[in-house]
Amino acid sequence: MHRPMDESVNEVFPSAVRPHPAEQPGPRPAGSPADGIPDPARVDPAVLGVLLARHGWRRRGGAAGRYSRWTPPGPPGGSTSLLVPDTTAFPDSEDLLGEALTALARSAAPSAREVLVSLTVPSDEIRWWRDVPEPAAGAAGAASWTGAEQLHGAARQILLAGALAVRGRAGYHGARHRRRALATLGSVLIGPAPGGRDLTAFVPVEAGRPLAVRLYQALHAAREAVDYQRATGGMEAFDSAVEAGVSRELTEAVIALVRGSEGAGIALEWAPAAGAPDGCPVRPEPVEFSPGDLPALRRAGARYLRDEPAVTVRITGAVVRLRRAGPRGPGIVRLRVLAGAEVPHVRLELDEEAYRIAGQAHLVGLPVRVEGRLESRGGFRRLTRASQVVPVQVDEEERDRLMKSLQENVDYFEEACTGE
Repeated sequence: MHRPMDESVNEVFPSAVRPHPAEQPGPRPAGSPADGIPDPARVDPAVLGVLLARHGWRRRGGAAGRYSRWTPPGPPGGSTSLLVPDTTAFPDSEDLLGEALTALARSAAPSAREVLVSLTVPSDEIRWWRDVPEPAAGAAGAASWTGAEQLHGAARQILLAGALAVRGRAGYHGARHRRRALATLGSVLIGPAPGGRDLTAFVPVEAGRPLAVRLYQALHAAREAVDYQRATGGMEAFDSAVEAGVSRELTEAVIALVRGSEGAGIALEWAPAAGAPDGCPVRPEPVEFSPGDLPALRRAGARYLRDEPAVTVRITGAVVRLRRAGPRGPGIVRLRVLAGAEVPHVRLELDEEAYRIAGQAHLVGLPVRVEGRLESRGGFRRLTRASQVVPVQVDEEERDRLMKSLQENVDYFEEACTGE
């Protein structure tokens, strides 16, 4: 049987997250000075030490109780070395911090930029990795580019799934809450993915802590549900996992992360300046998935899509398109949703009288109110059993805006009038 395409999974995924500052020129994150170096007077040496250790820098001794010396990841003997004071109690502490931050900014180590980003905007860090075979010498460049694109795409899908779960729990979100969920990702910084193997995203604590917490809960719940399904064959654990934030969007994102690899994982580290959130461990265990988990994830995604119920709604929307086969009879109307549902547009079929009302409202620049069932098939973009279609009065400013929209889409209305 032919099944309608799941548009929310197959459509082009918009890049809501911002590129890592190391990838592009231009403004730094809010709060950072022009040269990208945080103000040493605002840097906690303990936080800097935690971040250095997290990103693979090695402590090489120092004067106990006064300062420590750190060297970057990689073979020993490099030129970069940082002196970091243990406290801010000494007269030269701020000078040492300034020198250490300047050395980080000049360091060629990719981890140096990540440490600076985390210092500038306290952020929870989410790291993805994929175990992929080494490409042949001739295909190394193309394979690295393809792997990086796949890793970036999967990471963005996982972030969106978490943002959707913050907005509400559902086995399948479709187009619901998508606009607002994407907006919440605007403050996230995402780094480069060299070789398509590793990628780090920085989720600012102030705006994004709920997203990081929900992802932590959802990923662990998905791992437990997969383990249960593989051990027992039952899918019940995926039903209860919805409350933790698991959805079709998340299962599809994990599938995209694992596909073509020998295994993949996600690790989360809380911002040391903010500490762990309530109810979460200080050092969360990474979550790993393998190709053997894909059948369970695919079955769960299909189950979520099939079982998510339709929603009864009363929508107010602007008529942006009308179409019917002839000058009389029922027709198809497309509304830009203004209120009543967390979707941008809906499509509905109206009888002749309701279609006439929608057409007149479109002509004079008024929205309409309609009741019906928002169907999960097609991503909650279709309204069925439409009834009670009535024009809605709006203020002059909104009416002018709707009339401008009508002029921009006059060809759609001409189709409705001519019956084309």
